[in-house]
Amino acid sequence: MSDHTEQGFRPDGRSVVVVLYLVVVAVAGFTGYILGSVGPEELQPVSLLGVVTLPPTPVGLALYGIVTLGVGLGIGLGLVAFVSDRYA
Repeated sequence: MSDHTEQGFRPDGRSVVVVLYLVVVAVAGFTGYILGSVGPEELQPVSLLGVVTLPPTPVGLALYGIVTLGVGLGIGLGLVAFVSDRYA
């Protein structure tokens, strides 16, 4: 996964992308939690991928942020990884 050379630690590009993906998804969940905690009273329930309706609570909005961003970015990154492995 990583390469230890004489020049020092050099991370693999794929592992850097995975770490950034996890950080972005965690930030989306944290932002949803904060929004649900201090958001206005007139927040409406949200639909999670058109399947489940979540209440505008801190946990509901955190889950909404994590799942929607995780799935959206995950599909895009998966396609990029597939094409990169196949044609590089």
